[in-house]
Amino acid sequence: MSHWLRSRDPFIDALMICFNLGLVWMLVMVLALVRREQGSLAWPAVRDALWLRAPRDPKTERVGGRTWWWVLPFVVLSAGVNALPLDPTGPLPRDFPEAILTDRVTNYFHGNWAGFALLIAVAFLSPIVEELLFRGLLLPRMRGVFGRADILASSAAYTLYHLHQPWSMPESFLDGVLNLAYPTRRFQSTWMGLIVHTAPSLLVAVTTLTLVL
Repeated sequence: MSHWLRSRDPFIDALMICFNLGLVWMLVMVLALVRREQGSLAWPAVRDALWLRAPRDPKTERVGGRTWWWVLPFVVLSAGVNALPLDPTGPLPRDFPEAILTDRVTNYFHGNWAGFALLIAVAFLSPIVEELLFRGLLLPRMRGVFGRADILASSAAYTLYHLHQPWSMPESFLDGVLNLAYPTRRFQSTWMGLIVHTAPSLLVAVTTLTLVL
């Protein structure tokens, strides 16, 4: 695709376009499977099928309200896990603050609103679609097969999904178990994993915007 584009950096544009197309396809697949299972894509059916409901505290049975605050420690723990020196070095600095200091990335985003829009789409579609698939669709249906190991099975599938960037797989598995699958299962709400997974995207958006401006 990069050979067909006439832009500042055709390879980066092609890469982000392909990521976005893949994520949209995954979203369509999730909705198609829910439609096949539930017979409807009405919001109540989608909400229940993908656990898109307020978190329930398993001890107090409280739904929503102060239970939402449980997401904060998992956001902090996720940041800590991703800061651990677990991943091997990839072909580009995996630490975003380091990556944006490379001349290629800096020059690409400077004044490039179209490139910024592509990045924002990837940054937010990725966590949303991944959580809807791995924690919303798959995790609730894994208990019958894997029992209490369902969060491990879910995280293993999520890790294998990152085979295209194997240098990130160790942290993907650990973060998937502790901060995505576990809170989703414990509070019976995909919103827990969604919020934790999407939080870094806000930092990516703000940081990249400074390059564009």
